[in-house]
Amino acid sequence: MSTVTRSHFILYVKDQEASRAFYETVLAQAPALHVPGMTEFAIAESVIVGLMPETGIIRLLDLGAFQMPASGQIRGELYLVVDNPDAYHARALLAGAKELSPMAQRNWGDFAAYSLDPNGYVLAFARPNERR
Repeated sequence: MSTVTRSHFILYVKDQEASRAFYETVLAQAPALHVPGMTEFAIAESVIVGLMPETGIIRLLDLGAFQMPASGQIRGELYLVVDNPDAYHARALLAGAKELSPMAQRNWGDFAAYSLDPNGYVLAFARPNERR
């Protein structure tokens, strides 16, 4: 049986530099890697969030005329359980995210707030209910 030792979650972005600045502000940390074609943030010991230009993945996989979803469409979700979700959510809004739902108790037991980043990804910052 094999074991996963590290997980990378790669978000395809229109503008790598603008996205780097956005996530650097939201995550309150500098990227662990920032080179043309890839920016990575180490958000946990074995978890990496990467930012790759849309043109890079199309070229890498030789997808030719493939079209990415249009701006404004929801493309995916990054759900992060963090110590202070209110602070992360506030930084996301200050950095240009649009609020989708303020911090609230959710029916699955977490307190979570939702926003939409400039590339169409939903950002959820959460903490478990201590009584769960």
